[in-house]
Amino acid sequence: MSTISKTTLFTVRISLIVALGGFLMGFDASVISGVIKFIEPEFGLTKLELGWAVSSLTLTSTLAMLTAGPISDRIGRKAVLRWAGFLYALSAILSALAPTFTLLVIARMIGGLGVGASLIIAPMYIAELSPPRLRGRMVSFNQLNIVLGISVAFFTNYLILQWGKSDAAWVESLGIGQHNWRWMLGIEAIPAILYFLALFLVPRSPRWLAMKGRFEAALAIMRQTVGEAASKQLEEVKASLQQDDKKKTGQLTLLFSKPVRLVLIIGLVVAAIQQLTGINAVFFYAPTIFEQTGIGTDASFVQAIFVGLTNLVFTLVAIVLIDKAGRKFLLASGLAGIVIAMAILGYGFSSATYQLPDTYDESFPAELEQAAVAPLLGQAFSTDLAFKDALRKQLGDQEAQKHESALTTLSITINANLVLFAIIFFVASFAVSIGPVMWVLFSELFPNAIRGLAISVVGFVNSVCSFLVQLVFPWELANLGNSTTFLLFGGFAAIGLLFTLLVIPETKGKSLEEIEAKLVTQKQTS
Repeated sequence: MSTISKTTLFTVRISLIVALGGFLMGFDASVISGVIKFIEPEFGLTKLELGWAVSSLTLTSTLAMLTAGPISDRIGRKAVLRWAGFLYALSAILSALAPTFTLLVIARMIGGLGVGASLIIAPMYIAELSPPRLRGRMVSFNQLNIVLGISVAFFTNYLILQWGKSDAAWVESLGIGQHNWRWMLGIEAIPAILYFLALFLVPRSPRWLAMKGRFEAALAIMRQTVGEAASKQLEEVKASLQQDDKKKTGQLTLLFSKPVRLVLIIGLVVAAIQQLTGINAVFFYAPTIFEQTGIGTDASFVQAIFVGLTNLVFTLVAIVLIDKAGRKFLLASGLAGIVIAMAILGYGFSSATYQLPDTYDESFPAELEQAAVAPLLGQAFSTDLAFKDALRKQLGDQEAQKHESALTTLSITINANLVLFAIIFFVASFAVSIGPVMWVLFSELFPNAIRGLAISVVGFVNSVCSFLVQLVFPWELANLGNSTTFLLFGGFAAIGLLFTLLVIPETKGKSLEEIEAKLVTQKQTS
């Protein structure tokens, strides 16, 4: 086997292990999409409480993102990732056992610490390990694992839902039917423990070792990734670190200094736009969105699986293209697709009408008395807001919440296939562009000396936007309506498209030190 193939194999193997943190992040984030339907009535949650159940994980992941980079600069990337694996496992177990809504939220927040740490540190580690020719694809492994985790979560949610309907003795003995949402959350402990153990096979980041003055150890690892070019690469790293030492009075001062202003602005804008396109509203609430089209619970879980598979397939496409077509081209084309998809979604929901049958029959929920719903029979509504408001006024908030999905299925007239197409198109556009490209850019743009801090700052902004989207999405659907909500997401994508075309540079094929010299050092001396 040649030296090149050995170095590539080593890089791929280590990158895949580290990127398993992305799998856990994707699973942990999207598994809640199948849980909310069951915890909402069980705990009697309001729409904002429901949003809190989903977004609480992101709140603590936001805090972890802000601190994970600086902590990893101190104790190492590998050490932070191992702590993340432990927190994932602990969160899964506590979530499955939570007896109250408050304890469930606390358990989810513990998992959020692992999410934030792995989301920031995994791509950073991979970028610092990988040679320039492979870096885009290797860093994209993390995004690939995120979407794989999302897909597996959608699938296991559906599988557990179907198992719960079985009369098999093992299903009854495990209480899967009675405690289906607890099994959905608890199963994550298995891959979390495997991830924690696998990280013992991973070396420390060579650039982190160089930052700590451990040049021999750094050189030994670089030889395994770039072969004979290791010595030259190490000298470039040393020169970069020396230059950073000369020009900084402190990491925070350098981060907000004029030479770094351009890359910081790019990072902040891309971080915000990625979430404001609404991707986590779709991933975290996929069954809820599909139920808005009236297809029913089982079908909505199945369509959520299609969303996950689309995300997986087009992330693979991005990995193939990112070092060929380049970061900027993928960003621009993907954001354009998101704008189109959200426009279609807005149109699809705005053209829907709602009218319950003229007569009460067996198609209505059995526990819903005819007298309660009789005044609504045969009434036509032109918007989802008017229909939901009528349900609340007639049935009361609790009963309306309980039967909203079933009554929507009975009343709605909508092109459900158009909505499904638009969501699939949106997910495909996101997965081939700003999903994986954002993390590649984050791992490339910032100077060696402040990379950990800078990625934490932009990751913090990304997570704050994600938290807000998840928190208010149920409220938006209930108060702004389906159409307006999705059109807002499309508007943010349009802003991102314009920014990409006018501001973002191309970074493919360049070493981290070359990118720094072009975007940072050169601007400082000019």
